[in-house]
Amino acid sequence: MKTIQTRIATLADLDLIAPLFDAYRQFYEQTSDLALARSFIQDRIQNNESLVLLASTELGHVVGFCQLYPTFCSVEAKPIYSLYDLFVSPAARRTGAGSALLRAAEKLAAENGKARMDLTTAKKNEAAQAAYESLGWVRDEIFLAYSKSVGIEKFK
Repeated sequence: MKTIQTRIATLADLDLIAPLFDAYRQFYEQTSDLALARSFIQDRIQNNESLVLLASTELGHVVGFCQLYPTFCSVEAKPIYSLYDLFVSPAARRTGAGSALLRAAEKLAAENGKARMDLTTAKKNEAAQAAYESLGWVRDEIFLAYSKSVGIEKFK
């Protein structure tokens, strides 16, 4: 297995992250928009709204990323991370890049005093679910997740 290194991304990494983030969005059936991807990641890093971890090969090729959003658990009254995005380029899957990113995220969460990390994934993404469970993530069998679009045009 090739050695995978992880590190926290900076604004200097935008051109490396943007194509991966665009591919991630396409995986979730969004239209490709590289400019939007770059702008979104730039804003998150620039405004200190998220941490992005990069995975790279021993040759320095960036092959994946994960994005952590700091938030809180009201019930536990503690800070947590929401691991919202995790993506490894198709050519680099099964190299350990995803596991390396998850382990790096866990280490970072512990170092930053987070009580836990939460994530959601598509029901059909069984490969990701197996990877999460192999690293000790526990599927929530108690709570259901809901969402609702709240576009401003609904209130005009």
